[in-house]
Amino acid sequence: AGKENPLVLSWHDTAWLPALDPTNVMDYFSERSNPFYDRTCNNEIVKMQRLSPDQLTHMTGLEYVLLHAQDPILYVVRKQHRHSPTQVTPLADYYVLAGVVYQAPDLGSVLNSRLLGAAHSLQGALHEAMGYSKYHPSRGYWWQFKDTPAATPATTAPATSSSSAPSNTGASLFQRRRVDMLLAELAAKFPPEPPKPETADVKPAKAADKKQTRPAS
Repeated sequence: AGKENPLVLSWHDTAWLPALDPTNVMDYFSERSNPFYDRTCNNEIVKMQRLSPDQLTHMTGLEYVLLHAQDPILYVVRKQHRHSPTQVTPLADYYVLAGVVYQAPDLGSVLNSRLLGAAHSLQGALHEAMGYSKYHPSRGYWWQFKDTPAATPATTAPATSSSSAPSNTGASLFQRRRVDMLLAELAAKFPPEPPKPETADVKPAKAADKKQTRPAS
């Protein structure tokens, strides 16, 4: 089974809640039952050897430090890897809010959650908009929303009777443009053959069978 996502976990110990303050919040965080606390950290070595917490700055490896305290409601604990007394790499932040410990989400998780929420809302809006889109060959596309008053039977009756009779109305602008576009596509796919030049049949003039006679002088 895969490891549970720490962003959905929380932990608290009711025995500590009335007495939490900046001096003991790190001891509270290092309880064995806290799933966010790694017992291989330098804090555990300092505690077992009864050293001063200041010795953490002279060690290398994983450690937890109190980053921010807003007594008595909020404390922020940082998990970091120490390379030297002046160089550390932050790994995770945890906040203790009213005695309950949570892991603060990283920037990637926050952006991913916001993008998923925005995409879900956009998808729902597009699906709803598609339900309002209508189409008719003689009219084209248009929007018909729910608040548009529906036609009454009295108004639809003449339209029904008139629809049975042949309509003499001309084509709409949409129909004319559509027909022009279809004709242009057909002409591009099946261009007409160019007309062949006509050849004139020229027959040679026949010589006169009879010679012209001179008039008598």
